[in-house]
Amino acid sequence: MKRRQAYKFEVIANGSQQRDARRFAGACRFVFNKALALQEQNYKDGGKFIHYEEMAKHLIAWKKDPQTGWLKQAPSQALQQALKNLETAYQRFFDKIADHPTFRRRGQHDSFRFPQGFRLDQTNSRIFLPKLGWLRYRNSREVVGTPKNVTMRHSCGKWFISIQTERDVEPPVHEATTAVGIDLGVARFATLSVGQSIAPLNSLKQHQQRLARYQRSMARKQKFSKNWGKAKAKVQKLHSTIADVRRDFLHKTSTAISKNHALVCIEDLKVANMSRSAKGSKEQPGRNVKAKSGLNRSILDQGWSEFRRQLEYKQAWLGGRVVAVPPQHTSQRCACCGHIDAANRLSQARFACVSCRYEANADFNAACNILAAGHAVLACGEPVQSGRSVKQEPAEATAQELALV
Repeated sequence: MKRRQAYKFEVIANGSQQRDARRFAGACRFVFNKALALQEQNYKDGGKFIHYEEMAKHLIAWKKDPQTGWLKQAPSQALQQALKNLETAYQRFFDKIADHPTFRRRGQHDSFRFPQGFRLDQTNSRIFLPKLGWLRYRNSREVVGTPKNVTMRHSCGKWFISIQTERDVEPPVHEATTAVGIDLGVARFATLSVGQSIAPLNSLKQHQQRLARYQRSMARKQKFSKNWGKAKAKVQKLHSTIADVRRDFLHKTSTAISKNHALVCIEDLKVANMSRSAKGSKEQPGRNVKAKSGLNRSILDQGWSEFRRQLEYKQAWLGGRVVAVPPQHTSQRCACCGHIDAANRLSQARFACVSCRYEANADFNAACNILAAGHAVLACGEPVQSGRSVKQEPAEATAQELALV
């Protein structure tokens, strides 16, 4: 099987290379926005969707236009990749995976990609990129596999490269033989059916006061002034620190769970719906808006969607499997007798079945129910797949998975 993996490093670029990189990112952003405007205008006029091959002809015309002739200074491959990114965004929109593509703003997602023409020299910790030359990078680990493309991205005043590789590996077989159910929450980040619980990190909550102070300082500055730019850089740097700390916590947690369990069962949570604002409208204002806002902030601070994404690809690399089960009644069902009643959940932490008098921690009881539901998915093929409910045939479980049922 083929395994694709990305390696991210910080780039050490001189002033000239940084200026060129900003110009290239701006050119790619301009091409993306111009192509998006053309697509929207074509849709209003009743035309068909413009595919990449036809859009590439428009790119050639833009380069010949005296007003946009400066696009010739940017690498052609990077501009072509911007058009491909737009087509991919539209395809995700058509498949109802993502929202409609939006125009890109300066300073947000400044990046460009090279599918070929680059050279990687790991011995000397440097990489050659077209029209940028040799750039040194902080070589923190070995790049394994054949490099397929290189993406250069700007974030918080620093430039990073992401090298995507591809290599052939033997079909993995997980070393562990156990299955586990995981109940995600706010008071406890995760409770496992084996009795283990993981405390939440709450990265945003730890830095919330300092972030509010930086944002107040930024709000007092004249917009787009030099002092405003300095204050904005401090806010961006703190946001980056919060995200890095959260990502590190999720990677360590997902790695430990993936290595110790061959089958991981989780709830198919709709995080976007759970964290939706309760503000309402002017005609029908919401209730308890402030409390719901705090809950939404806590839910998003946990990073449940990213945690599930990491579990899925790490289990695929190790030969394990992640099964998503419907979240309905997992907190109200008794793991001992199966009785479902809202009265079973006495409090946030205590579960007591009104039928069989079974008592346990509420999160642990839910984790056991999630594990049992995961076994049912493997055995019978429950209608849950990739976060969407569909009708499907029973899944073909491997011999290792059947041993866990």
